[in-house]
Amino acid sequence: MRDPFSRKKKWSGWSKLMSFDSWVDDSMYRLKASGGTTWESLTIFSRRFRARGFKKGLVELACEGLTLGSVGAILMLALAKPAFEETDKNWRAQQDISVVFLDRFGNEIGRRGILQNDAGAVDTLPDNFIKAVLATEDRRFFDHFGIDFFGLVRALIENARANSVVQGGSTLTQQLAKNLFLTNERTLDRKIKEAFLALWLEYNLSKKEILKIYLDRAYMGGGAFGAAAAARFYFDKDIRDVNLAEAAMLAGLFKAPTKYAPHINLPAARARANEVLTNMVQASFMTEGQVISARRKPAGVVQREKKDSPDYFLDYAFEQVKELALGLPTNTLVAKTTLDPSLQTAADDAVLSHLRQYGDDYGASQAAMAVIENGGEVRALVGGRDYGESQYNRATNAKRQPGSTFKPFVYTYAVQKGYRPNSRVSGRGITIRGWTPKNYNNRKFGTVTLTTALVKSINTVPVRLASELGRVGIVELARDMGIESPLTAEPAMPLGTNEMTVLEQATGYGVFMSGGLSTNRHIISQILDAEGNLLYSAKRDGEKQKRVISEAATKSMNIMLTQVTEWGTGRRAKLDGIKTAGKTGTTQAYRDAWFVGYTGDYVAAVWFGNDNYQPTRRLTGGRLPAMTWHKFMTYAHKDIDLRPMPFVEPEKPKERTVEDVPIAENEPANVPVNVARQQPLPAKTSRLLRKLAQDLRDAVPLKAPPLASAQKKKRTAEVTPSEQQETR
Repeated sequence: MRDPFSRKKKWSGWSKLMSFDSWVDDSMYRLKASGGTTWESLTIFSRRFRARGFKKGLVELACEGLTLGSVGAILMLALAKPAFEETDKNWRAQQDISVVFLDRFGNEIGRRGILQNDAGAVDTLPDNFIKAVLATEDRRFFDHFGIDFFGLVRALIENARANSVVQGGSTLTQQLAKNLFLTNERTLDRKIKEAFLALWLEYNLSKKEILKIYLDRAYMGGGAFGAAAAARFYFDKDIRDVNLAEAAMLAGLFKAPTKYAPHINLPAARARANEVLTNMVQASFMTEGQVISARRKPAGVVQREKKDSPDYFLDYAFEQVKELALGLPTNTLVAKTTLDPSLQTAADDAVLSHLRQYGDDYGASQAAMAVIENGGEVRALVGGRDYGESQYNRATNAKRQPGSTFKPFVYTYAVQKGYRPNSRVSGRGITIRGWTPKNYNNRKFGTVTLTTALVKSINTVPVRLASELGRVGIVELARDMGIESPLTAEPAMPLGTNEMTVLEQATGYGVFMSGGLSTNRHIISQILDAEGNLLYSAKRDGEKQKRVISEAATKSMNIMLTQVTEWGTGRRAKLDGIKTAGKTGTTQAYRDAWFVGYTGDYVAAVWFGNDNYQPTRRLTGGRLPAMTWHKFMTYAHKDIDLRPMPFVEPEKPKERTVEDVPIAENEPANVPVNVARQQPLPAKTSRLLRKLAQDLRDAVPLKAPPLASAQKKKRTAEVTPSEQQETR
């Protein structure tokens, strides 16, 4: 038995633990004491550098500047990354392909490639030409590093004095960066990229290399790219042989090549050349005495046929030919396009007339249009207001939000899943992940039919349908119908938040026009070599049509979309006597206004807006876009054999009464008038008659031979006084 009074043996580890604790306490104390002593020493030492008075303010500013500079450097790197990604492509390469373009009837409409000549080394160019370019475009070109801050300040002062934009602040390097890598969109993002790319060009190229590329790549009007091609086109000279007056005229083209193109407007070109000569004197590149002869004897140009060139169409066609020509044995080609010149002229007129008449009122500065015939042929493209001012093709390259014009893709998916035009759907509000879509003017709806929801453009219905049926399926269907731009299946996708081009919109709606088959869009019908051998044929080598949506779904969509122009938002687009279908679209803050519509013959997409994404003045798709579409389609359907819209009853012709038909001036009122609708002439006959009428209008009037004085007196005597008064 254990002795209760025996003493318990101590644990031997306690002593070690206490020793460690003592060591820690002692070390911390010593560290603290040592740190305090060190800090006091540093404080005493740093007092020698303490700034007082005005020096303290300078030090504070320097510290703040260092902090802000560090933040700015990080921000600049973040902004520069997207800009430098543009340099990954082969931007130095120029296409050596030479293409002659023909319209659908075999007539030449333009060329690309052969008018893009190399001007040679800068040192071999005339000194007068180099001075004229620099005096007008960038006087401090050899002094700045890509961005001219002094020139920018000078431009701001001059613009403030004139209360308008009279000078630009962009350097020649910035202009080259825009031409090589960017578009003409007037956005802050583009200007930031332009500045960084200008610095990149200055770092990687010499000044002479930058100047040479600029002179070789700039558009100079008349389909000519580069100064060498322009000199050959306008003066039939080598660029090395131009005189001072011609050099000044060429230098004046960089600002607005179409506006100042001498073969179009020689007086304007000469006035612009005179401004260039003044710039040379002001820049001290020449004296007034040296330019006086060029002022007195301005440059003339060789005679060229004055005609409008479908440049936006040709640019897109050239890109398509370059893709198709990769496997062809020759680079000298003749490409027959799908362009219809009369339809292109009508499209240009419809867009420009509405821009000029209503653009300022609605705050819309740009518009674009794409027209495709049933069968897939692109008949017309309008890429902007003025090709000379901006070669950026807004019909094929600009991606904008489609707004409500995307809704038909949602409804198409719904009818594919079993919905019908008279199906009842809920128009009540819906919330997805905290987001609640609202209708126009915050209107509220109950249960409506699918047709009413589409015609009235109710927002809550397509959002609900997409949520119930699956947004991924809608994205896949839109791609099958011809939308090539990336689409994200976000909750707001049914309201048109993804961006796409005008041409894509026309392609997508073309499926409804073609009865549910793919649109089969193409702009090149044939490619031949210089000897006329067929190298490519769209019918033989192009993609074949395939079924995209069922006939039942196509019928449902065509029935619903025809109601949009009957009693919906697209009433201004309704064509007389022709079944018309389509959809309007207006994006947030009225930045984009759309109308995309079709008949049995043509589909066309029209967009109005601004390059810088500035909101318009409450412009909706049912106004200018629908009016522009109506004007063009009215012309396009004249004197053609109308195709019926698939699965839809044709429009019944309006019954005309005797009162509706104007009576000729000398026709008795009691003569019965035949009010039956006449059959339209065949298209070939109509074209022949129109050409004959134009030839007669252009013909030189015949002059009667002079009459003998006696005979003239005799004829005068035979004319009665009343006849003499009538002839006056």
